[in-house]
Amino acid sequence: MAKAAVKALWTYDDYALLPDDGNRYEVLEGELVMSPSPRTKHQIVSNNLSYILNDYVRKQKIGRILVAPMDVILTPTNIVQPDLIFISNKNAKIITEKNIQGAPDLLVEILSESTADRDLGAKMRIYARHKVAHYWLIDPEPESLEAYKLKRTKYELVGRYSTEDIFEPELFPGLLITLKELWD
Repeated sequence: MAKAAVKALWTYDDYALLPDDGNRYEVLEGELVMSPSPRTKHQIVSNNLSYILNDYVRKQKIGRILVAPMDVILTPTNIVQPDLIFISNKNAKIITEKNIQGAPDLLVEILSESTADRDLGAKMRIYARHKVAHYWLIDPEPESLEAYKLKRTKYELVGRYSTEDIFEPELFPGLLITLKELWD
């Protein structure tokens, strides 16, 4: 995990004072971490999934899809920038002018070499602890998607999908995502 700066405990107030240096930062359990710019395939997957979900969500009028960079403040010492965020109309009050303040309905992380351990470890635990109901992990290599649903205090794997599979997310009834569409 690349550390951006040394400080005892980072909070949102400290984070908000960081200069706009083109880097992407998050605060996980009070530790400031920096991520390099995503690779091309990561951005292609992000764009394709965003398009698919946004089209469905807008037509159904059930909430909002937001993409990184967007601060999600779970606590003053847990500020994350997931790759994709879904907030239902029921939870729309967490959307503010500057950021998201609270747990979205769905967070999606697209794995990369530099962030995979964090997404599978610290962030997954933080999201579960703050009651993010649905969490998807997408791995551009080997082209797979894992869908998790919060059960009490931990995530339970709902399904693992690969290129030839069709994913029908519980959160979006009637939506069929052909995984192959994410990679092209």
